[in-house]
Amino acid sequence: MQLDREKVISALGGTNAVQGMDSEAKAEALEGYLSGQLDNSFFVRFGAPSKPLTVNDLEAQIDQRPIRRGIGTLFASGGTNPFGNRLADEPVNVSRLAPMPGNANLLDFFRLRFAPATHVLQSADTALAAGFPEEIVLACLLHDVAQTLMKADHGWWGAQLFEPYVSEQVTFAIRYHQALRFYPDPSVGYEYPNLYNLIFGTDYTPPPYIEAAYKYCRDHKWYMAARLVTVNDLYSFDPKHVVDAAKFMDIIGRHFKQPKEGLGNDNSGTAHMWRTIANPDAPL
Repeated sequence: MQLDREKVISALGGTNAVQGMDSEAKAEALEGYLSGQLDNSFFVRFGAPSKPLTVNDLEAQIDQRPIRRGIGTLFASGGTNPFGNRLADEPVNVSRLAPMPGNANLLDFFRLRFAPATHVLQSADTALAAGFPEEIVLACLLHDVAQTLMKADHGWWGAQLFEPYVSEQVTFAIRYHQALRFYPDPSVGYEYPNLYNLIFGTDYTPPPYIEAAYKYCRDHKWYMAARLVTVNDLYSFDPKHVVDAAKFMDIIGRHFKQPKEGLGNDNSGTAHMWRTIANPDAPL
């Protein structure tokens, strides 16, 4: 990243402020500045508005969009970023999907339907590097992939999708991370993401069912499982941090109950969801 010296000094408080810093303070300030720049480049790349909007501003844009913001990413060629804006370099038409194997496993879905899955792969890798239990790593790996099917209430969709195949704790963590992400927990260093001011509006208040889910989860024995998903959630991506889903093969093997018939063919309560992800071009 190329730096403009004057801009950096100005962002850090001006010449006098910088001169008053010791070497460690300067390093920390520069790291914070670079992190902010990376976040801003991510926001711009994914169609963020030029300035934060209010809830009413975002509501006024609903009938100005070709698709709804909650649509699953498999069902449109563009505009499925968190801001719901079609980007200039996105194709007009959807791409042709590669066929799924008849007895598809979870890694097949990562490779052929969830890809590039950068967000969840980096999230799981962060949890793995931090030494968290394998079930937490698995929850981080799975927590957002249901957004290929539906972005609205994706925590509940994701929990339902994976419920037949993972432990109750993993299901719980996936479901309730959606509510917890709106509520800081200083004990683990989790703060409200600045990104949410752009996505939801600067004056956004979570609806009553989210508040109720948060209060229920806060007093649950598995609260920390869901909270650790938010701790390892990432709100900007490092393009140089490439993670292969195969890295988690052993963890998946130990904690994911892969049906021998293949996902979507096992007559589970969520097999239809897997079939929809496998074949989103089905007309009825």
